[in-house]
Amino acid sequence: MAAHAHSAPAALSPHSSRATLVYMPTEHKPVLAAELIELLAPQPGQVAVDCTFGGGGHAQLVAEALGPSGTLVCIDRDPDAEARYEAFAEEAPCSTRLISSDFAAGLRALGGEGIRPDMVYMDLGMSSMQVDAWERGFSYSYDAPLDMRMDTRQQLCAADIVNEWPESRLAQALRRFGEERYAGGIAREIARRRPLSTTSQLVDAIKAGMPASARFGGGHPAKRTFQAIRIAVNGELDSLEDALPTAWGMLPVGGRFAAISFHSLEDRRVKQFLAERAKGCVCPPELPVCVCGREPEAEPLTRRAVAPGPDEVTANPRSKSAHLRVALKITEPAEAVA
Repeated sequence: MAAHAHSAPAALSPHSSRATLVYMPTEHKPVLAAELIELLAPQPGQVAVDCTFGGGGHAQLVAEALGPSGTLVCIDRDPDAEARYEAFAEEAPCSTRLISSDFAAGLRALGGEGIRPDMVYMDLGMSSMQVDAWERGFSYSYDAPLDMRMDTRQQLCAADIVNEWPESRLAQALRRFGEERYAGGIAREIARRRPLSTTSQLVDAIKAGMPASARFGGGHPAKRTFQAIRIAVNGELDSLEDALPTAWGMLPVGGRFAAISFHSLEDRRVKQFLAERAKGCVCPPELPVCVCGREPEAEPLTRRAVAPGPDEVTANPRSKSAHLRVALKITEPAEAVA
């Protein structure tokens, strides 16, 4: 699929106190697209659920494989995705439907309808449109309001967390969601400078809360803190932990599940979830025979996480941290069969 080109508005440079205009083009490129399609192996007439529609890159490829007799259900919490979906649906080669909600809630709704899709997949990364929409405040590269909401209809935003959370709670969030080594110092500096209203002010506070030696090398010094605040604003890990068992439970035997994650916190949860379902007997090793009767529910289709090749990383640097895991459902859990 050809990438969809979008243009982001001019932004204020965070590196100057003056309003310097910076024009940033945006281009959406679905990550690990060929690998995802190969491992999901969508067939004509099947039903698929795209948990994170985003720019529609993966959806287009899946829709082409499903064909006129197939159905693709798309889920996305971002109101801006609705217009992109409408354009996609007009030309889609299969039946389509959009659920405008967090994917955990969307999956629960589908499960309540009794839908049993042949495949469920999720791309847990942010779309390029979100990152490069400077006014959304996701990026430390633009000066913007402290927002970071994936669903702009929700009340909690980054400014609330930065300015209202107690210093100890803020530090805990930076450690838990950003694995930030200098969480204490950063939280202390943020609290000292309150109120903060823009991303550039937050970046300055982050840098001031770190040792000088930590500001160089290893990527942008604000990367982990921005990640942590974004995750906290959007409840991303809670949604993922809620969505994983819901998605798996919807699949029939022979169904396939796939997830593309972009940081270790997400990938760890996906890996552990699938590993747990790939387990067989859990009897103590001293027992001579199995008495638990447990059989594996999942067959991993990826021995280890699939990462982008050098060509994709060169063409799309944002894909560098992506990890794809896919599993086949080979049996229902015992309690579901009974």
